[in-house]
Amino acid sequence: MMDNAQLTDQLSAQPTVFVSYSRGDRKRASPIIAQIEAAGFSVWWDGLLAGGARFSQQTEAALETAKAVVVLWSKTSVASHWVHDEATRGRDRGCLVPLSVDGTEPPLGFRQFQVIDVSHAKLRADDPEMQRVVRAIAALHGAEDGAPMLNRTAHSPPISRRALGIGGAAFAVAGVAAGWQAGLFGDAKATENSVAVLPFRNLSGDARQDYLSEGLSEEIRATLSRNPLLRVAAPTSARQVQDSANSPGRISEQLAVDFLLSGSVRQAGATLKIIAELVSGKTGVIAWSRTFDRKLDDVFAMQSDIADTVTEALSAQVASTQQVESNIGATKNAAAFDAYLRGKALFDSNLGETSDRAALAQFDAAISADPKYATAHAARAKTLSAIANGTSDASTLRGLYDGSVESARSAVRLGPGLAGAWAALGYAYSYGLLDMRSAKQPYRKARELGWGDADVLISVADYCTQMAWADEAQASAQRAAILDPLNPRVFRMASRVAYFAGRYDQSIPLAQKALVLSSKLGGCNAMIGNAFLALGKIDEAGEAYNKEPLEMLSLPGAAIVKNKEQDTAKAGAALASLIAKFGDNGLYQQAQVHAQAGDKEKALLALERGRVIGDSGLLMMRVDPLLIPLRPDPRFSGLLKAIGLS
Repeated sequence: MMDNAQLTDQLSAQPTVFVSYSRGDRKRASPIIAQIEAAGFSVWWDGLLAGGARFSQQTEAALETAKAVVVLWSKTSVASHWVHDEATRGRDRGCLVPLSVDGTEPPLGFRQFQVIDVSHAKLRADDPEMQRVVRAIAALHGAEDGAPMLNRTAHSPPISRRALGIGGAAFAVAGVAAGWQAGLFGDAKATENSVAVLPFRNLSGDARQDYLSEGLSEEIRATLSRNPLLRVAAPTSARQVQDSANSPGRISEQLAVDFLLSGSVRQAGATLKIIAELVSGKTGVIAWSRTFDRKLDDVFAMQSDIADTVTEALSAQVASTQQVESNIGATKNAAAFDAYLRGKALFDSNLGETSDRAALAQFDAAISADPKYATAHAARAKTLSAIANGTSDASTLRGLYDGSVESARSAVRLGPGLAGAWAALGYAYSYGLLDMRSAKQPYRKARELGWGDADVLISVADYCTQMAWADEAQASAQRAAILDPLNPRVFRMASRVAYFAGRYDQSIPLAQKALVLSSKLGGCNAMIGNAFLALGKIDEAGEAYNKEPLEMLSLPGAAIVKNKEQDTAKAGAALASLIAKFGDNGLYQQAQVHAQAGDKEKALLALERGRVIGDSGLLMMRVDPLLIPLRPDPRFSGLLKAIGLS
């Protein structure tokens, strides 16, 4: 975690912690505020208001810009409309840190969040409950490294396969939300400064130009997401509703945003005509509509114009107080931009290694046209990692990941403010080189810069989970869920986060929800099986594993279940099939089976072999409950230390 001096320097410009409480609790609130400030955070509370006024523009501004909203629940505050309103804003912005100062439960609408009970705390720096409060606040500020480890750390095996969705990270998974299924995903509320950028329509009559219209809308969304006072829905959720016949009001409700930005693109030679409309989700009325006629060479200025106009329309305060750099990692070279958009469309098609290599060729072309194009370097790094994830040729892995590291380093050097570049570098270090220590700083920067990017937050949550930083993983995952509420991967991630924290019964319905959204999504049935297994429900676990389409997950699950049922013949057959189908690519899963069968020596040998060949499954070692039998062994501890997990 950042030391106090670093945090003080970082946060001194404006308060980043908003404390909400009832006036009757001020005596209890004061030492809590003092401890938060002593930890290095700048705090806003109503004691700062002249004349004791409860509400002012200053209050509203502090609530809107705070990275953490700390609410002190008590018998008196549960009846306070002010506290309710402030807590609602913190919940909807994904930065709520709820405390109970007298043991009182929060009111309805807030019971889905895990409350830190400080009613018996001494409210000193060494008090465990105050340390939990500080950790939760730090997580919302992106200070995940150095966080105390939790005792209950469970993790399920990853699959290093593109089919599980790399999208900025592979199969990844606030304050301190615990009841994920209760309200986090269903009760998000729209705010004045929330917007979804729907994929622009291609009106050229040539389907081959789809990449341009969709790419332009995505670039505008990325620019808007960098503004900390805007909440911008992630592209996955926006694409889910683009072809629906629903009204603007229904789409806004689904995405939990108040405004929709849609548009169309028509290309004629070197000229682009873009029509953009901002529609109110509440009324369906067009807030503004504008037509842009630009040369393709001038498309970059057009993107900034649209983003600036949207920002001004959403909030006058944003326009007057926030200076947001809109061209981070960008290019002014039309050929480079066109090649990048073509590559992005190929990569997003997720059709396998052929499309990934075609995307790589386009990113290479973009970099050739503009060697300083940071976004293209970051995309190249991500694509190389995706190809590595999908290959069965272990001999090519190191070269692919070395290339990914090199491209990601170039991206962060050229675009140090580009969150995706830092996430790509962290991913290449961790999954490619099994170097979790080197990955720490890139992921910290990614989280700091990428609070408005769901894919970046997913990647960060994955890393934090592997490191057993449960609070930080939850904070990032919750924010990703708010930004991307219709993405089935979000529910899969939430399921994993709940499982890793030992909340097995909460993990199951979240994975089931992911399957409702995407019935063929890999990994969800295996997660359900893992949770049932942890709950001791062997029959249910077996049924879930049988439904899992990814054999690298279903076969080890079947072997473990059959061993527990004393059916050694079928257990052996499942293990033999795992080895035959995946060989060294399934070493980590082999170790899980051996560990659960009581053969520690074979399990350790599989892990040691996996370390030699670079099996990224080892990233889960520290928190995988299936490997608990191995934890006392010094060889296991040595492996953890070797890859930076301890």
